[in-house]
Amino acid sequence: MRGAAPNPPAGVHYERDGELLRVVGQFRGFVTTPPDVGVRGTELDQLIARQCAYFAARGEAVEWKTRGHDRPADLPDRLLAAGFVPEERETVLIGRADELAADPVLPDGVTLRQVTADADLRRIAAMESEVWGQDLSRLGEDLIGRVATAPDEIAVFVAEAGDEVVSAAWLVSRTGTSFAGLWGGSTLAPWRGRGIYRALVAVRAKLAAARGARHLQVDASDDSAPILRRLGFHAVTTTTPYIWTPAGG
Repeated sequence: MRGAAPNPPAGVHYERDGELLRVVGQFRGFVTTPPDVGVRGTELDQLIARQCAYFAARGEAVEWKTRGHDRPADLPDRLLAAGFVPEERETVLIGRADELAADPVLPDGVTLRQVTADADLRRIAAMESEVWGQDLSRLGEDLIGRVATAPDEIAVFVAEAGDEVVSAAWLVSRTGTSFAGLWGGSTLAPWRGRGIYRALVAVRAKLAAARGARHLQVDASDDSAPILRRLGFHAVTTTTPYIWTPAGG
């Protein structure tokens, strides 16, 4: 599940720097590597510096996504020394799609539907902005681009109470693997603890199983990980994004 989707949205492209994959054209840059970066010491420092220089020239921040078992072991220290700042560590969990697939159970007054319309995807971004207390309008544009480019690779679900979006999540299929990824899963505070998150897991697992995926993968926050473990997911490693921002941006 490393790397990037095989069909990037319009305006996004991929570049290689040795074993490193660089994603260019999103709201910020993104880099990821195999479990072993492939270089050590000064060569690793130079690889990190090249990414900073590349995105500095574009005036963009960049995220370097690490996993807890990545090598060399001093990669996080070298990222810190280069000016990267770690965001919240998440737990990577894996579950069996067929065991998690179920008809969703929702609280009274809440409905669930799959959406593709631009307006609905922007409503999801507005809900996410409220949940996280920051402007996430870029998320709506990202979802719009992904749905337009590869509708068979992403399925977006929204939970609504009347005309209010109260939660949303999406399933990302990865061609050529036995996995599908669960993303999103944010819920407005007044609606938490009512089973909406679990319902979104169930409906996405059911679709993933129908599409032939055997396993589901989630990068889970500390809030979500206990729920997912109770549902039958198993922790396999951690993931931490490291963010570098150019001066003045």
